[in-house]
Amino acid sequence: MAVSDLNAEVRKDLSMFDSRIEKMHADFIKFQREEIYRMPDWEGLGRELLNFSKKRILDRKLSNEMDRLLFKFQNRKKIWMKWLEDRRG
Repeated sequence: MAVSDLNAEVRKDLSMFDSRIEKMHADFIKFQREEIYRMPDWEGLGRELLNFSKKRILDRKLSNEMDRLLFKFQNRKKIWMKWLEDRRG
């Protein structure tokens, strides 16, 4: 597989993870408002993101994007855990 094809695949996967983080945040807002009653599976997404981050990414921009997504997930996770703590009292 050519490097450009590999980079395109990684770029697509990173975009998918970014979308999933945003969707999970929206789902947590719904969960907090009790519009849905099942807590979103943030642990599963975290595992998938961590496993994906172990891939060797050769392109510097894509590597930086991976770092940004990991940072974004960790920040959102802090927010979600705070919401869960507040909800439980």
